[in-house]
Amino acid sequence: MTKAFNKASEKQKRKMLRSNMPKAEVILWSKLKGKGLMGYKFRRQYSIGSFVIDFYCPKLKLAIEVDGDSHFIEGAEDYDKERQAIIEAYGIKFFRFTNKEICENIEGVLTSVVKHIS
Repeated sequence: MTKAFNKASEKQKRKMLRSNMPKAEVILWSKLKGKGLMGYKFRRQYSIGSFVIDFYCPKLKLAIEVDGDSHFIEGAEDYDKERQAIIEAYGIKFFRFTNKEICENIEGVLTSVVKHIS
């Protein structure tokens, strides 16, 4: 079986995404990093296959995707659904939040995630 998680071929993409995180991702990362959410370790810009997810907790098999403007253009919804289905096929639970939700209601976002963990 080939390696699917954090493939070396995706390293440059992950690095570029980490250095160019939008405001909403920075806000969410500030709450998740350093085991900031209930003591669980999250990784940012983690790749699964050829896809990079914004945040991932290996222990919980939990992905968090932050949907910015690019997720609301024509064709993006179908791509996102297909991408999510492929990632979920690895047994990973998937959460999606918009930039607006994170910027305006970070505590509500975190509460939604904690409900799944508890």
